[in-house]
Amino acid sequence: MLEIKTSSGFEIEINEQVLDNMELIDALSELEDNEFAISKVTLLVLGKEGKKRLYDHLRREDGTVPVQKVADEIGEIFTSQTGEAGKN
Repeated sequence: MLEIKTSSGFEIEINEQVLDNMELIDALSELEDNEFAISKVTLLVLGKEGKKRLYDHLRREDGTVPVQKVADEIGEIFTSQTGEAGKN
C-alpha cells in the first residue's frame, strides 16, 4: 500500500497496482482532449470511497468542489509517487 499525504492535508492509502492499470493510462491520455476525464482518473486512482473523501476534503462552504483543486490533488498524488520511485 502507498501512504499518501498531499500538501492540502488529504491522506489516503492506495494499492500500488492501481497505478499499473491500462485503463488509467487510457483515462490519462483522454485528459489532453477532454478535461472532463479527470473524474474518471480520480475514480480509477482513489476508488469510489476515496473519491468521495477527496471531494469532501476540498468542498467549499457553498457545497461545490473546485475542479482545479481536484486536478491539483491528483497531480500531486502522481508526482509524489514519481519522487518515491526515484528515491529507491
